[in-house]
Amino acid sequence: MGELREPERKDMSKERKSNFWKSTAIVLAIILIALCCFCFLNKKQSYSSVAPSPVLKYVNTSDPLSLWTKDSKLKNELTDYMKKITDKNSKDYIPVSDRIAVFDFDGTLFCETNPVYLDHRVAYHRIVEDETYKDKASDYEKEVAAKIKSYMDTGKADPNLPVEHGTCVATSFKGMTPEELTAYVKNYINQDEPHYTNMKTKDAYYQPMVQVVDYLNKNGFTVYVVSGTDRYLTRAFVEGALNIPMRQVIGSDEILKATKQNDTDGLEYQFATDDKVILAGEFQIKNLKMNKVKVIEREIGQQPVLAFGNTSGDYSMATFTTSNNKYLSKAFMLCCDDLERENGNLQKAEDMQKHCAEVRWTAISMKNDFVTIYGEDVKYQK
Repeated sequence: MGELREPERKDMSKERKSNFWKSTAIVLAIILIALCCFCFLNKKQSYSSVAPSPVLKYVNTSDPLSLWTKDSKLKNELTDYMKKITDKNSKDYIPVSDRIAVFDFDGTLFCETNPVYLDHRVAYHRIVEDETYKDKASDYEKEVAAKIKSYMDTGKADPNLPVEHGTCVATSFKGMTPEELTAYVKNYINQDEPHYTNMKTKDAYYQPMVQVVDYLNKNGFTVYVVSGTDRYLTRAFVEGALNIPMRQVIGSDEILKATKQNDTDGLEYQFATDDKVILAGEFQIKNLKMNKVKVIEREIGQQPVLAFGNTSGDYSMATFTTSNNKYLSKAFMLCCDDLERENGNLQKAEDMQKHCAEVRWTAISMKNDFVTIYGEDVKYQK
């Protein structure tokens, strides 16, 4: 064969280069598609494989809301809502980054008054019953403890008790690290829950509501607990019970400081290598009503699309969630109308149902909507 002419050699060179780049492009495209598929499957898996909350007794893979009666508004509304906001072709689609849900704690997720709030019971125990502290309790703490006892006996709380109680939580645990407080609280709640059979205090969660938390987790929601209870007490209650990281547990606040800081201002003091963070003994703010809105804006920085509560202390949080929201949003309020399985209050339940009807929130009936409250093995003793 004769030698190729110069133009022919150039054409073959161009063809080889063209084939090289075509092959490279195809390989890169395959790699890109594979990466996209991996990311998609991995993202999808991260939602569907979320572990159930440890405190949940009933896990039903075919019906994630199996503890709700078939006619319950929450089950039907929330299932329909989820179909809409997770469908990318729906006008109501909500990106995962904006799927924010906020829950009150006492009376929404956890037994509220048995006979009073759990954080009141912890404070009373610390001031009156704790052998290591009761002789050190101040006169003010003893006065507040007497008000808590009156609340236990009569069911009527002094109007100043929320702030006074918050102050006593801060002062009576002054000097503890958050970890030490958590250990103290966990020891306290590892007792048999009064007035119920077969249940520890730490397990007094409303099982259907825990299912809702897990249902939202599996559908890409970031779930926050926004409680009126002290932040560090709430974290101690929630840790190991709900599948929620502690950074997503918000409550009433008290001041922290370093062990060797004393009275030095934080702008002047530098944290030392042998320092620890401790409770300073100063109450800061009660996280109820408008204060819940403020803390959501400050710490979450996004408007929630779902809110769950049970008292007027949650009204502002629910209104903030459902007002002027660019996404489809809903609020659910739990009504304590079960007198057989729970320490209910019909008047409070009726007032809540009436308010929900006026503002178009969804009222949840513990009596009619819950298949069980704490589990079939748990019985309420009046």
